[in-house]
Amino acid sequence: MDKIEFTVGGRPMTIETGRLARQSNGSVVVEYENAAVLVTVNSAKPRVGIDFFPLTVDYVEKTYASGRIPGGFFKREGRLSEKEILTSRFIDRALRPLFPGGYNDDTQVTATVLSANPAYDTDMLGFVGASAAVSLSDIPFPEPIGAVRVVRVDGELVINPTFEQTDAADINLIVAGKRNALVMVEGGARQASEADVLGALRFAHDAIQPMLDAQQELMRRVGKSKRQVTPPEFDRKLEEKIEALALERIREASQIVAKEARYRAFDEIKAEVLEKLLSEYRHQPQEFRTLAEVEEAQADGRKLSADIKDILSQLRGDVMRKRILDGQPRIDGRSTTDIRPITCETRPFERLHGSGLFTRGETQALVAVTLGGKRDEQLIEGQRETYYRNFYLHYNFPPFSVGEVRPLRGPGRREIGHGALAERAIQAVLPTDEDCLYTIRIVSEIFESNGSSSMATVCGASLALMDAGIQITAPVAGIAMGLITEDGRSAVLSDILGDEDHLGDMDFKLAGTRDGITAIQMDLKIEGLDWDVMEKALAQAREGRLHILDRMAAETADSLPGFKPRSEISSNAPRMSVIWIKPDRIRDIIGPGGRVIRAIQEATGAKLDVDDSGRLTIFSPDDDARRRCQGMIEEITQEAEVGKLYMGKVKKVTDFGAFVEIFPGTEGLLHISELADRRVGKVEDICVEGDEVMVKCLDVDPSGKIRLSRRAALAEGAEAARN
Repeated sequence: MDKIEFTVGGRPMTIETGRLARQSNGSVVVEYENAAVLVTVNSAKPRVGIDFFPLTVDYVEKTYASGRIPGGFFKREGRLSEKEILTSRFIDRALRPLFPGGYNDDTQVTATVLSANPAYDTDMLGFVGASAAVSLSDIPFPEPIGAVRVVRVDGELVINPTFEQTDAADINLIVAGKRNALVMVEGGARQASEADVLGALRFAHDAIQPMLDAQQELMRRVGKSKRQVTPPEFDRKLEEKIEALALERIREASQIVAKEARYRAFDEIKAEVLEKLLSEYRHQPQEFRTLAEVEEAQADGRKLSADIKDILSQLRGDVMRKRILDGQPRIDGRSTTDIRPITCETRPFERLHGSGLFTRGETQALVAVTLGGKRDEQLIEGQRETYYRNFYLHYNFPPFSVGEVRPLRGPGRREIGHGALAERAIQAVLPTDEDCLYTIRIVSEIFESNGSSSMATVCGASLALMDAGIQITAPVAGIAMGLITEDGRSAVLSDILGDEDHLGDMDFKLAGTRDGITAIQMDLKIEGLDWDVMEKALAQAREGRLHILDRMAAETADSLPGFKPRSEISSNAPRMSVIWIKPDRIRDIIGPGGRVIRAIQEATGAKLDVDDSGRLTIFSPDDDARRRCQGMIEEITQEAEVGKLYMGKVKKVTDFGAFVEIFPGTEGLLHISELADRRVGKVEDICVEGDEVMVKCLDVDPSGKIRLSRRAALAEGAEAARN
């Protein structure tokens, strides 16, 4: 067993290896603030014919780590939660670009939370452990990485904060990096400036350095020798043949603006080259003496086919990248900073609570807002105490959006990740819970996709919220930036196409308002991003974001005057209001066995939620139902006022007076001396049970007991008659 301790964010962190999970290729336990995460890495034997890197990352929060028993019938952990899926994606995106080309063995990284501190998140321990486990194993990996969460609270930057600090922060970023560069960024902010975000990134990168030192020291002590990986190399003669057959045609096809036509042209080129070269291979004279020789020839044919496809793909990327680096127009004729044409529409379908249709080039998103009540809040269980959230955004990417045929399934990790990014971008501009009583669900349906569909979701969500009448503090727009870098040259691209994402080196998404950034996500296909490129990308993204906001405002000038939310909640949306009652009157609203509250809901069609503080929320299909429900509640909970006349009903008669109900659930004592302006011998001489009598409230004592008078009510009535 070996263990090393170092400091992160002013607190000790340890990495231990050699005690747990010793049959794995690599395993470590990372401990920090009494929390512990076991991270293992394993790889399988190489599979024949694999031309991609099958990496799987799973981050799992065991409930026993937090001292809880899982809910549900089976009382055991099930599928990963959204938080676990997002953390798994973060780790995957940081590690994946660093594995060497040619390494295509099935590889699995598993991070298991063994002990959780209720004050701190354990996701960063999974990051550090994943890097350490891979670095100590025999799996090829060039150098360790580190990761921290950095937040800004009251103007101060904090590394690996508490949950409470994270909730109060106006910048919240997860940053992964190696010695001299960043490799992954994910996070949000409350309209922070580019300079402030860049400062937080630099601060985080400095905090990562002790992690790298510790991992390298552990590698020196107990690290395994790395497997040798041979980068893929193609037969030069084959490359020359393919270039002669296809290079010029690829150049021509690369300038076809329409995605479908461009892809069709590439498919035709690939089919013709495959047919010609494979035909030549099949017609070569060959003699087979054994079955093994036949199988070897078949394998050679399959490899040749795969190599031809890879070389064509490489040529396609080389053509695109060279044009851009040489300063020539991009695939669709734009410069590096141009944004595709934008069209916007609010309320494309009338019955939705709020909706927006956002189209940018060949990317299109229909975004719908649905407003609900407290019962529609989502229950969240995890390391923190159970809580409810009243805003969530769901992103759907059906196969028809890219012209494909696939069975419809539940959301995958990519869809969950894109939805979380867009949700974070919008969260920063939502009104407070006091200003907006609704639970808000946003759904983005991607109808067309050719790059940056998550940022189209952000733009469409802004339109839909404003259409619904939700008073967001400012509209939000998003843009995806790309990068081409080669031989010391680089170009940052605004509003990238799908091809520029696939064949380029970076996908850098930023969302924000005119005043600042609300969400950021950076993925790389190269080994790191230096600060100069990061600074340029942030500045160029701001210009693009402001342009998109200008276009959105112009496109919706008639439907959203001033580019502001509608002044009233959509007429299609349900109505909500809050009234406060005294806590001791809650029982009157609920009634025996819930009889009263059920009767109110059945009579009005509204839904009621009452909490112990006396806050009563009315959720109704329309204003009429809300008014009727509120009237019934006020009738039940109204308080007697001294000096006011009431028509009451005698509920009980005694020797000393009568108990009169002046409104439902509220009775007062009408003493025999207050029945009339003369002496009354028996109460029954004036009233009996069931009679209606006019009474005046004389007094309400501190305990709530009410004293009534018929005599005073008669006198007041007589005085009014004389006047």
